[in-house]
Amino acid sequence: MNPTRTNDRSARTRSRTGGPALDSGSGSGRGSRFGSPAPSRSGGAGRSGGYGRRPAAVQGEFAPPKTITPALPAVEAFADLDMPAELLAALGAQGVSVPFPIQAATLPNTLAGRDVLGRGRTGSGKTLAFGLALLARTAGRRAEPRQPLALILVPTRELAQQVTDALTPYARAVQLRLATVVGGMPIGRQANALRNGAEIVVATPGRLKDLIDRGDCRLNQVGITVLDEADQMADMGFMPQVTALLDQVRPEGQRMLFSATLDRNVDLLVRRYLTDPVVHSVDPSAGAVTTMEHHVLHVHGADKHAATTEIAAREGRVIMFLDTKHAVDRLTQDLLDSGVRAAALHGGKSQPQRTRTLTQFKSGHVTVLVATNVAARGIHVDNLDLVVNVDPPTDPKDYLHRGGRTARAGESGSVVTLVTPNQRRDMTRLMAAAGITPQTTQVRAGDEALHRITGAQAPSGIPVTITAPVSERPRRSAASRGRRSPASAARRVSVRQSAFDAAA
Repeated sequence: MNPTRTNDRSARTRSRTGGPALDSGSGSGRGSRFGSPAPSRSGGAGRSGGYGRRPAAVQGEFAPPKTITPALPAVEAFADLDMPAELLAALGAQGVSVPFPIQAATLPNTLAGRDVLGRGRTGSGKTLAFGLALLARTAGRRAEPRQPLALILVPTRELAQQVTDALTPYARAVQLRLATVVGGMPIGRQANALRNGAEIVVATPGRLKDLIDRGDCRLNQVGITVLDEADQMADMGFMPQVTALLDQVRPEGQRMLFSATLDRNVDLLVRRYLTDPVVHSVDPSAGAVTTMEHHVLHVHGADKHAATTEIAAREGRVIMFLDTKHAVDRLTQDLLDSGVRAAALHGGKSQPQRTRTLTQFKSGHVTVLVATNVAARGIHVDNLDLVVNVDPPTDPKDYLHRGGRTARAGESGSVVTLVTPNQRRDMTRLMAAAGITPQTTQVRAGDEALHRITGAQAPSGIPVTITAPVSERPRRSAASRGRRSPASAARRVSVRQSAFDAAA
């Protein structure tokens, strides 16, 4: 397909002199913006995938831009779209037959090269909404080494992996190469993938900047750019990095911005980088999902831990959110000691640890995922019917995104928030700001109401240990083994032993 834009962008320069300054500390030139450090945040540095308390955000909804060129009408089936036959066949093979509303509305326009601003709740199908258009418009082209043709920017490692997993079968169908570029993983392997050539890069801002600084990646051939969950990137302090990256892609290229929530931070991005975008909103960012129940459980502080443990011991999986890494680790150990198969997920874990924990949770080897807000976006688990805010969130967006881990793609689920007496007033305000009217119940550990709402039950009390699965290493041929020198073999044994000791 022809990647050339259908609407004329030649008048727009990289400086966007008519637009507002996007960040007061970012400077006017590409270099100064690129070198600006992210604001410091507790809990870790502002690199890709880290999480900490967000800087003060510009709150409130923004007035979406008015579309000048009328949008193309929505379609009823994927077959009605101008996509390669291989992509349509891959959709059928994956059992995807009817587009979700955000896909049906935006794909006709993104396939035509239009900029799109799309908002839809988590689980509404945003990844395929931008991914299918990006793949269709890139199909048939080949990237030069270090020069990708399309870029998907995401705020966290987990979301990067989820996007990659979702798009991989479709990319293979049209013979496009994907490279995932995130922090916490060996940068050398990611550099090799870019040097070998990758048409599409899925990246967190910090690691992509590192690779560009090393000379392993250039964005001057990127004609399609996607910002996924741009509001979270702004909240995490990545805006200077994001704008610097956007200033390096082709200025006449296509831009797509998709998110579950849009506020005035994103408004600045929209005005500067999107031209006459088609605006589509599946539902308002504060809208409650009809298949989701919201419960506020009033508990006394002395009884909260026991109630939390009983909820964790339920049949089925649950995600439990807490504010800090230390609290996550402490609750995880308490649950393991009580007989609950729990695992921790937070920014202090290495990427291999985080990936392994998510795999164990999705497979059912772990039934309770205890996490900070690093798990509030970018994690999809089939048939997850309960999310528990052990520590109530302080921001309506955090509540909506935490809750968005359940009731995805039309499934049902419940979001439960444990609230102590001194938190009740703040929680009432937060729910009102989120546009949600919850069911409120006073509970104690062992109550029938706690069991009815959450499935809580007494834990076994028999401590458990979560072990990492042992994977079979492929056997090397005798000829291959014969080419190794004894010194090389000794070094490999030493490296493996060190890795084993580190993981133990």
